[in-house]
Amino acid sequence: MNNVQLSEMSKKQSKHRGKYELILHNDNTTSFDHVIQCLIEICGHNEYQADQCALLTHNRNKCSIFVDKYETCKSVWDNLINAGLTVTVQKRKK
Repeated sequence: MNNVQLSEMSKKQSKHRGKYELILHNDNTTSFDHVIQCLIEICGHNEYQADQCALLTHNRNKCSIFVDKYETCKSVWDNLINAGLTVTVQKRKK
């Protein structure tokens, strides 16, 4: 591998350094039970955590539900989107 390739790899990796978070957004179509089940099965929440995140999302219109490196967040995001939830990925503020 030459220096140009190494430089390009470094740029790609540094683009997504640090922690990212998934933000669940409120919608009027998804049931509480479905949201809670998704948070348990996909995000690894326990029942209490999932219930609290669902309530916060309902009352505040959004809630941080998952924090990890970008690649892991992207994978979890894909699963949540496929389950019908409205979720965004953002870089976590320090």
